[in-house]
Amino acid sequence: MSDARAVARAIDALRRGWPVAIGELALLAVETADAGRLRSFDPAGQAGLLISAGRAATLKLANQLEAAVPDAPVLIGRVPWLDFDTATALADPQLDLATPLKGPFRAIAIDAPDAAKGALRLARVAGLLPAFFVRPAGDEERITPADIDAHEDAERLRIVARAHLPVAGAEDAEIVAFRTDEMPGEHVALLIGAPNGQPPLVRLHSECLTGDVLGSLKCDCGPQLHAAIREIQASGWGILLYLRQEGRGIGLINKLRAYALQDQGFDTVDANTRLGFAVDARNFAVAARMLRLLGQRAVRLLTNNPDKVAALEAAGVTVIERVAHQLPPNPHNERYLATKRDRTGHQL
Repeated sequence: MSDARAVARAIDALRRGWPVAIGELALLAVETADAGRLRSFDPAGQAGLLISAGRAATLKLANQLEAAVPDAPVLIGRVPWLDFDTATALADPQLDLATPLKGPFRAIAIDAPDAAKGALRLARVAGLLPAFFVRPAGDEERITPADIDAHEDAERLRIVARAHLPVAGAEDAEIVAFRTDEMPGEHVALLIGAPNGQPPLVRLHSECLTGDVLGSLKCDCGPQLHAAIREIQASGWGILLYLRQEGRGIGLINKLRAYALQDQGFDTVDANTRLGFAVDARNFAVAARMLRLLGQRAVRLLTNNPDKVAALEAAGVTVIERVAHQLPPNPHNERYLATKRDRTGHQL
């Protein structure tokens, strides 16, 4: 039986710089470790460096097939010049311009590919850079890829609280909170208006601290959020789902790292893959679970993203209509919106 709680303990350990094990592999996260911890973890100096294919492609260590799946694992063989500082430079693309990369390095076969894939998933869930020193597992606390599946299983979500919440643009709203026992953040739904026998107008809005709270002009998230509330109110009945999946599912810190890469000239897609993540790591099955718990199995979806339509349909929620959600660009987000249109299929 899988153990989702064990994943929460593993995430805590990784963030503290402690080693964990997935299956046959022991892992030490580069981001939170240091040279001393690496010596304790690997006194013989033989642990390889596990990174993602997206990052390996940047370092010219992955072929085109591997690079097509940016969050797939690549193992770099250990050599004398691959010390902790070099590993940090290999792991973090923000350092590419400041730190000349040493070498040469060689990608080698991975003996436990499922565990390696699980390690990169665990890094994303923990909000860390996907880079680990790896060696055969010893007495570290051990989890399995199935445990990570259980940790991210949307079916474990449940309703835990609800209350009346008048908001700007919808004074008759009700807020409903959802969580699992282990997830660090709660998802919420804002129910606007009263059910009228028709499918609700629904907006899936992923958390964006910089846009929703700080008013960032680099994206269109804040204006989209407030416009969606107004549109749902005007429709008479609908639901806004606020999903705690910052940065398309890679977390706030990694999103800010992607912003730094955008400052170097990379678009939002290339920034994510250079960090070693999928272009979009969100789990929209979470949204489908929330809608089903609210008794809604057919919706009108307010979106320009066809992936959201497909994800809801795959999870058992019928999308009877896609309603376009268009807002004017500003000088700071024109390129971002064009990238979403041209590279991720958004129908703007």
